[in-house]
Amino acid sequence: MIIFVFAGQGSGMAYDKLTDGGPGSPSGLVVAALAHAFALIVAVSVGANVSGGHVNPAVTFGAFMGGNITLLRGILYWIAQCLGSVVACFLLKYATGMETGAFALSSGVSPMSALVFEIVMTFGLVYTVYATAVDPRKGNIGIIAPLV
Repeated sequence: MIIFVFAGQGSGMAYDKLTDGGPGSPSGLVVAALAHAFALIVAVSVGANVSGGHVNPAVTFGAFMGGNITLLRGILYWIAQCLGSVVACFLLKYATGMETGAFALSSGVSPMSALVFEIVMTFGLVYTVYATAVDPRKGNIGIIAPLV
């Protein structure tokens, strides 16, 4: 989680610094998305042999609900994931001298719309992870699970 948050949040902070806090642009969104994607690939690949690549708490919850990890292990993963995020933010603050930003809804997006979007996208993430990395019937596709 340290790698994921450091690279993802750091890319947003770098973009903000380069544009002097200017409005987001399509190219800035692509850069942030790519930074998050590559950081997630690295984080999952590095953690695959340790925890099964649990970077996202929702994935951990899905693995618990599917009976692939115990509740105690899930709670320990959640604690580690949250601590990793906090450590990454402290490292970014130390390395850049900037405050890490908070996420907010874009103008015109209602909280209910954002909630529905988050539920659908999180389901897609957990389903993909389950199908490619967790399910014992996955076959050879498990080797590309971090990329997927």
